[in-house]
Amino acid sequence: MSDTDGARYRALDTDEKLRVLLDEERELDHDRFDLDDAWAVGSWIRATALDRGLGVGFSIAFGEQRVFHAATPGSGAVNDAWLDRKFRVVRHFAHSTLAVRTQYEVGGSTFDEAAALDPRQYQAAGGGFPLFVRGLLVGAVGVSGLEMHDDHALVVEALRAHRDHTA
Repeated sequence: MSDTDGARYRALDTDEKLRVLLDEERELDHDRFDLDDAWAVGSWIRATALDRGLGVGFSIAFGEQRVFHAATPGSGAVNDAWLDRKFRVVRHFAHSTLAVRTQYEVGGSTFDEAAALDPRQYQAAGGGFPLFVRGLLVGAVGVSGLEMHDDHALVVEALRAHRDHTA
């Protein structure tokens, strides 16, 4: 199983998946993350998506401001709408969209049933990931266009690649 695709997450039971997802959030807390970092991460996602033939839309936001946004062939405006919905979940819960979804599953429910949030505005499908700087939520990174676990895995792979490159 590769860390670069969502199969790793799909193979886990919900309790273990939630533990892994929350560990990733702690692991990928940054000492700093600025516009240059956003450009580097976004550019990495674009190059990787093109190299792998992935049709995705992707974005990085600081608060409400999109500081990087791009797409690859095969994506569409629907991916932008999904990113908006995922980013609202990240801002609301301060967790990745896949972790939020999994928290509801661990509790025996679903996000759509129990969150009391409009599903046309909020969607806990994998691919939205919080940007933490020293424990403070400053923004989000998102990918849309793949199966939700694969969206999430691509974001995590990008953030790890950036961390390893700048370390």
